[in-house]
Amino acid sequence: MRKAVAVIDIGMTNKKISLWDEKLNLLAMEKRGFEPVLVEGLETHDLAGMESWFLATLAGFSSSYDIESIAICTHGATFVCTDAEGNPVAPCVYYTHEPGPEFHARFYSLAGDRRTLQEVTGTPDFSALINPAKGLFFLKERFPAEFSRAELVLAYPQYWGMRLTGRAGAEGTYIGCHTYLFDWKKSNYSIVAEKLGLAGKLPAPIRTSWETLGTLKPEIARQTGLSPNTLVTMGIHDSNASLLPYIIKEEKQDFVVDSTGTWCVLMHPQQSYGFAPEELGKVVFFNRSAYNTPVKTAIFLGGKEYEVWTELASAYRRSRLAGAPAHPADTAAALGGGLSAAQNAAVGGADSFSVLQSVIADAAEFILPEIVPGSGQFPGSIAGAVEHGKFFSQADIARGLAHPEFIMNEQRAEAVLNLSLVLQTLVALERAGLSAGESVFIEGGFRNNRQYAVLLASALPENPIFLTDMKEATSYGAALTAISAVSGKAPGALAPLIHYEKESVLPLAGLSGFENYQRIWLGQLAQHSTAADTGESV
Repeated sequence: MRKAVAVIDIGMTNKKISLWDEKLNLLAMEKRGFEPVLVEGLETHDLAGMESWFLATLAGFSSSYDIESIAICTHGATFVCTDAEGNPVAPCVYYTHEPGPEFHARFYSLAGDRRTLQEVTGTPDFSALINPAKGLFFLKERFPAEFSRAELVLAYPQYWGMRLTGRAGAEGTYIGCHTYLFDWKKSNYSIVAEKLGLAGKLPAPIRTSWETLGTLKPEIARQTGLSPNTLVTMGIHDSNASLLPYIIKEEKQDFVVDSTGTWCVLMHPQQSYGFAPEELGKVVFFNRSAYNTPVKTAIFLGGKEYEVWTELASAYRRSRLAGAPAHPADTAAALGGGLSAAQNAAVGGADSFSVLQSVIADAAEFILPEIVPGSGQFPGSIAGAVEHGKFFSQADIARGLAHPEFIMNEQRAEAVLNLSLVLQTLVALERAGLSAGESVFIEGGFRNNRQYAVLLASALPENPIFLTDMKEATSYGAALTAISAVSGKAPGALAPLIHYEKESVLPLAGLSGFENYQRIWLGQLAQHSTAADTGESV
């Protein structure tokens, strides 16, 4: 049978199992989604359902492939409380749950000052349970009996690793990702872990992603048909899996990866750890790379914003009777000029540049974040749209109470939305420390959004902007760690296996008024915000 490595890639939306050969070629993939399990009204992960599907899918693959190792990568902000054998003893609550301001106040009363915690742990204050220490504190308050039975507190990749091997472990990319649980100065667990009573429950030492956690438990080998000698690696955080191939291939240059999906994650590898004083309190943090080096990072829910606003606009357009007039500014006469066919194609089709230029020149139509409050670069911003000075909250638009006219025009709505996403990206890039001359690699879903890419290139004329063609980047990076475990070679030694094309994105000639649009957009954010941080430094 053909030899392969397997990757279990657990996203919030889709769960995937993929097989890769020794040259990092994708051989096969299966994926599916799982609905949350409600526990006392809370959305929780369907751990049992996922496990059954993982084992059944591996069993299906085992008849055609000799799987030598398994790597697990998962979304962030998720830990599982288990007994000594790795059986869950408390619900695994979605990190999207928002317990409210009093909960956050209680957490910081226990954990300490927000800015001091950010300086020491590299972690900013996020809403909901996006800081895993808050998620564990929530369990301690909401499910005290269950939490007290926990003998182990396992990061999500290592939970699944334990289910396969029976061995507990901890790994740096996950522990070091906005958890409040890692102390960058001590390179070990933080004082917050101690205050939560987790000493002795978090496995030690903290290891690297391509090390072997163990081999399959006999019962797992029997269920799947895999060899009991199949290796299972320590596991890796998904964004760091996406970043790993770039760290290896682009080691001689400074760069930022704009990894786009539900979350847009802007990752900038650094030589040393530390915040400038003015960065404390901002939504910027440090990831820990697979090499245990600092990665300055800023995030926002770009894919989620795109999905929500696109669906809202489509629903409104479907509800309007055919024959409604288009926005008058969309006519060629109103624009007084045109662009070449190549430039129009670059931003998504005929007339799209003209519509984009009209939106920028008018500077009267805007989309403001954040769909999930406190999740991105503008924690006080109230999600909504502005049209000629009138504000429409996203909540009212979703309820059908009111809407701006621009969402009835597909091209115009797309332009306004992409401008919002690019402006959020610029703030995230600045906070990740982008400097002139450094490359930006756009990977993930937005690499197919040409207007977004060209707008970003136009806003950053001093930075080379590239689209990369790395398919399934998260699984690809995790597969690299699985091959590393089998071969006994560190990932850097596997550089010849890593291949991705880089397509240069050129700025749009003739685009004018962007800076003015940006200035007014920031002003609207300040006007429709509940907090002071509205990105005015951009």
